Amino acid sequence: MPKEKTDLLQGTLDLLILKALQLGSMHGFGISVLIRQMSKDVLQVEQGSLYPALYRLEGQGWIESEWGVSDNNRKAKFYKLTPAGRKQLIEERSNWERLSSAINTVLKTT
Repeated sequence: MPKEKTDLLQGTLDLLILKALQLGSMHGFGISVLIRQMSKDVLQVEQGSLYPALYRLEGQGWIESEWGVSDNNRKAKFYKLTPAGRKQLIEERSNWERLSSAINTVLKTT
């Protein structure tokens, strides 16, 4: 049976993109594949969500891009974390851990 598609909570996509780019520079499709793989096929980032998020993160100075050639010899925009993006990843991860801990506490309450 195929796994269900899981929608991302608002704000979590930025965290996932920053985490993926922590592993190195990659193009948009590569980011979406990596997120899917790291989540064991639970999280699937659609292009309609991914590219606006990449443009937003670039506008905030957390990532930067440059044109290059992909593995299949096509022109592609490659993204990488900036120093500000590395700092933001730490902050976003801390916020996520605090939020998910609070939600788990509420769910365990009888």
